[in-house]
Amino acid sequence: MRVTVGRIGKPHGIRGEVTVESRTDEPETRFAPGNTLMRESGSDLVISHMHWHSGRILIKFLGIDDRNAAETLRGSILQVERDHEQAPEDPSEFYDSNLVGCSVLTVDKKQIGVVKDVLHLPAQDLLVVWTGDTEVLVPFNDHMVPEVDTETRIIVIDPPEGLLSDPEDAVTRGND
Repeated sequence: MRVTVGRIGKPHGIRGEVTVESRTDEPETRFAPGNTLMRESGSDLVISHMHWHSGRILIKFLGIDDRNAAETLRGSILQVERDHEQAPEDPSEFYDSNLVGCSVLTVDKKQIGVVKDVLHLPAQDLLVVWTGDTEVLVPFNDHMVPEVDTETRIIVIDPPEGLLSDPEDAVTRGND
């Protein structure tokens, strides 16, 4: 399966380097020299050199030797081929692609929905759960999500009161 690991930004300097917005927790592994990255357009890029500069990843690709060639890559989505069953070394970490499509249940086994996406925000990650009627954002932390089983494709959540209730129901109940 193809997974996105980054997006090419603007060129850096005149020798063909580009900035890369990382979309992986393993940038040193994914962007190591010699690795091949696929672009959505279908053409492959082989990494010649990678280093960090002022908190940004800079990459030089084989055959991209000047700023003009680097500019043609701007905005490209970078992907790698990864086995669907592969998981990060740390058992408390998960690839987004292993979470999307998982069924979501509460601790008392009530069916909530299916994970549609994972949002990576500055404060925390959120699971986007489609309930069939609406999307619910669930903070992805140990307290709120006590169990993730990627083999059975089930995620158990322990939501606080009000997270899953319909706001209109709450207003109606308040008026009784």
